[in-house]
Amino acid sequence: MDIRKIFEALPERYRPGTATAPRVYYFSIGDVRYTVRLEPERCTVEPGKTVEQADVVLKTTPAIFEKMVLRGERPGALDIALGRIKTNDPAALKRLQDYFDLSRLG
Repeated sequence: MDIRKIFEALPERYRPGTATAPRVYYFSIGDVRYTVRLEPERCTVEPGKTVEQADVVLKTTPAIFEKMVLRGERPGALDIALGRIKTNDPAALKRLQDYFDLSRLG
């Protein structure tokens, strides 16, 4: 699946109320960049980096990102240690899947 299509689908797949406070995620997936803003009742997706400082940053390859999103694989400590996934907040990254219904996306 195209990485851009995954990001385009996020607002409609968001589970309102799962984010109890505003959070900003920044994704750098290969050459694709997106900023995702979560609020208790909505999710907005913006192309590019639209914030100076995101709460959570994820940098990885398209293949690993697709595994995370489409297959529900959660990143592990080994992925981070080996540099396959770069993030400033591994715990918040793992919670990202709780915010969205991605089961029918793939």
